[in-house]
Amino acid sequence: MTQSSAEVLSYRALLAVPSFRRFLGATLLVRTAAAIWQLGLVLFVLQKFHSPALAGLTIFFSIAPGILISPLAGVLLDRHGRIRLMLLDYTIAGLTLVLIVWLSATGHLSAGLLIPIVAVSSLTNPLGSVGSRSMFPLIVPRPLWDRANALDSIGYTGPAIVGPALAGALTAARGAELALLVSAVMFVAAAAVLIGVAEPQTDPDLSEPVFPAALGALRYVLRNRSLRGIAAAISVANLGQAALTVGLPVLVFDRLHGGPALVGQLWAAQGAAGVVGSLLVGKLNTEGKERQILAWTMVGGAVGLGILAMAGSWWEVLAAMVLLGAFLGPSDVVGRAFAVSMNLNYAGLPVGSAISGQLVQRSLVLAFIVGAGLTLFSAWLTLALIPAEHREA
Repeated sequence: MTQSSAEVLSYRALLAVPSFRRFLGATLLVRTAAAIWQLGLVLFVLQKFHSPALAGLTIFFSIAPGILISPLAGVLLDRHGRIRLMLLDYTIAGLTLVLIVWLSATGHLSAGLLIPIVAVSSLTNPLGSVGSRSMFPLIVPRPLWDRANALDSIGYTGPAIVGPALAGALTAARGAELALLVSAVMFVAAAAVLIGVAEPQTDPDLSEPVFPAALGALRYVLRNRSLRGIAAAISVANLGQAALTVGLPVLVFDRLHGGPALVGQLWAAQGAAGVVGSLLVGKLNTEGKERQILAWTMVGGAVGLGILAMAGSWWEVLAAMVLLGAFLGPSDVVGRAFAVSMNLNYAGLPVGSAISGQLVQRSLVLAFIVGAGLTLFSAWLTLALIPAEHREA
């Protein structure tokens, strides 16, 4: 490769693409805000209501409604512009968090109000999450896609480390309300950064009505053996891993007698281990071995959850979180069909959070054992449902 061609395909060339730096900055803000929000919301409910069951139910309603409408979200993004719909999502996310903090500070927040507020916020979430991931190939020239994908991956792993650590530290310093407020500021800041960014030029198919188009995307995913198998296996894996959402904070508070800062640090350790695991898998020749690698990551995740069930010291919990990150980090599998597939893969998390919240309320050990069993079952589903050779269009 000549020097000139290397420069054309460099990261400097990527950052010179019009609006790319602004879009990348907004994406990093949003993903960090989301990482703070997810842990901060659990810590907030546990602090204010002292109920693991309510914490799990809150996470369910903060995610599930958005998953249900994800096929419609994909069609809207195709037809009505990604930037404006992403702005809508980020603004609503910020405003609903401010509303929760204000109601809590004034003594008017109840579980009956919290659940509807997070559910409303969830409805626009697919617009932001799917919109941001689908923007990279639209605004970046094709020769720079590999570098854009690399920065996109870093844009997930970085917030996965920084976000939980910030959420724990902010909660330890001033309470979970501060963590939620910082998350809200980041969402609004991301929206401000995107204002004025030009919509990418697309040629959407407007011949089919919105709802039939959304159902068509769902049918496409369900009829595609590979996408269907991935959705089933990863949904069940997320169902099991959701035991961590409520279970880890309760374990730290009750068994380790630690605080929110330690919870955030343990989540950050899992994120860092996920980065290392992904880099190591990236060096392997995975062609033809994808199912086996995915299944083994799930087996490793099940072992990590099993260790947590019996862990009684901080180093045992840390070892389990590092193991979970190292194995489950590389298992992350990410238009209309894109929105449906992405959200179907994620569907196990809200359901698992609601279930694990109820289980944690009764028995922390049981919650982690059930999570380990479901994650192990997802390894079998991976081998049973995902075809060894993909021949579909």
